[in-house]
Amino acid sequence: MSNMVLFITVLFLSALVSVRGGDAATVSEKIKAEIAKMADDVQQIIGYLNDGPGKGQSYERLAVFTDTIGHRLAGSAEMDQAVEYMLSAMHADGLENVHGESASIPRWTRGSESATMFSPRTKNLAILGLGSSVGTPIVGITAPVIVVKTFDELRSRGEEARGKIVVFNQAWQGSYGATVEYRTRGAVEAAKVGALAALIRSVTQFSLYTPHTGSMRYEDGVEKIPGACITVEDAELMQRMTDRGQEVVVQLQMEARTHANVESMNVVAEIKGSTYPEQVVLVSGHLDSWDVGQGAMDDGGGALISWQALSVIKHLGLRPKRTLRAVLWNAEEIGAVGALNYYNEHKMEVADMDMVMESDSGVFYPTGLEFTGSEEATAILAEIMRYMEPFNASAVLPGGGGADITFWIQDGVPGGSLGNRNEKYFDYHHTEADTMTVLDPSEMDKCATLWAIAAYCVANLDEMLPR
Repeated sequence: MSNMVLFITVLFLSALVSVRGGDAATVSEKIKAEIAKMADDVQQIIGYLNDGPGKGQSYERLAVFTDTIGHRLAGSAEMDQAVEYMLSAMHADGLENVHGESASIPRWTRGSESATMFSPRTKNLAILGLGSSVGTPIVGITAPVIVVKTFDELRSRGEEARGKIVVFNQAWQGSYGATVEYRTRGAVEAAKVGALAALIRSVTQFSLYTPHTGSMRYEDGVEKIPGACITVEDAELMQRMTDRGQEVVVQLQMEARTHANVESMNVVAEIKGSTYPEQVVLVSGHLDSWDVGQGAMDDGGGALISWQALSVIKHLGLRPKRTLRAVLWNAEEIGAVGALNYYNEHKMEVADMDMVMESDSGVFYPTGLEFTGSEEATAILAEIMRYMEPFNASAVLPGGGGADITFWIQDGVPGGSLGNRNEKYFDYHHTEADTMTVLDPSEMDKCATLWAIAAYCVANLDEMLPR
């Protein structure tokens, strides 16, 4: 987004025009007065996180956590350590009702994996097997490859693909959501035409010879074949070779396997509301990651600013009217498993869930709040977000949500996600490069500031957000 567009957006929202379209929604003078009365509390939050004891704290807490444990694949020993670490740390921080909530978690392991091109020359290929993939036979799979750019091309060349390894060299489709279907469906579509395995170009616009992992899925009635991502560079290399009429032969070896489910937990902490403790504003991020890098950006940062939002409010001695609840989700990467379990256990509380928030798209410099809710609720959030104007981060934009909170939003609960300058997010996403080096302490402080202000102000209103 350009600076001019952002400036116009801020002016637009400051005038309290709903970003959801339709008739303008305005905020009553009563609610405006309520929000204005929170100014001293908000300034304390801003000061604590940007100039006081909380300055740099989100980054440092995340660094200690990720440096100590590393990546945290769902169902792994590292993920169990992460749960215990956060339970202990949040309890020591003085938060209330700190506890874990059990969930049955699928367990998949990568094992050893490799890919080697033997023709027309010998070259080791960097790969990352995809979550839920099956492995190869012990001797591996050695076969010629066919390179395709689309599913339609694969289907049109189906006979040619039989008995081969399919390499998907798909172009970026304009967004992650549109492109990732090749990763999730690639092995299934390749199996339907009789292929032996699928190698998918990593879902990214930029590469420094870095493969990106992620989840994939199988379909009932379709043979399960191995799936892995390769680098952009190797996908394009094999495309050029086959376009010249050269036969490319690859050997793939993967020890990937799926095990029996294991028991683990979502991590929960609260600040109990002073007036309506049964009503909840929920902030969240997911604690698990893929088994590469440190899981710092995806999604250690989102988990940490959710902890930090409660932490600053606790240490300032503030207590909003409604309960603030932080949930650090388990097993988001393999299908929001922990979050679905949480929803099923708590869905009878939907009438008391005031707002749900999830940060899972980076904690770079914030731009505002992405929000899904009624026009009236959107206007209220726009009034609250004016407190972020000094940081040029007061926009309220449509589309708030996240994999872990989508169940609540579908039930009509207002939902928010962190808007931030995450243009490079998918350069690091699901790779060895997702480390603390990607993040900036000052930017994380401002993300935590936005997160805390939005949650605190909504929780401290006299009435719940209108639906």
